[in-house]
Amino acid sequence: VQLQASGGGSVQAGGSLRLSCAASGRPGRTYGMGWFRQAPGEEPEFVAAISWSGGSTYYGDSVKGRFTISRASVGNTVYLQMHNLRPEDTAIYYCATGGLVIAQLSEFEYWDQGTQVTVSS
Repeated sequence: VQLQASGGGSVQAGGSLRLSCAASGRPGRTYGMGWFRQAPGEEPEFVAAISWSGGSTYYGDSVKGRFTISRASVGNTVYLQMHNLRPEDTAIYYCATGGLVIAQLSEFEYWDQGTQVTVSS
């Protein structure tokens, strides 16, 4: 499985960023995709995931109402639109995949090397 993410960077608090991630190396669309993040000295945290069909989405409590995950109708690209970013959102964001439906951190099986998101106050 290959995962290629893009879109990280630096933004001021209250700003927005969009992450994209394209998956390859697995047949069809039969797998969920999403993101988790890890801040320095912290445990990994589930951010969001979307099912293989795009019909179900899941979010971590700290990002609900601010982040939106979506999936392209064709292919295997997912997007994470992040609004109203806070300094505590600063972390390395990992694009990840696993089975048909992913609703929690432990269900991710493969992930990329991560992309940095930095939010300044």
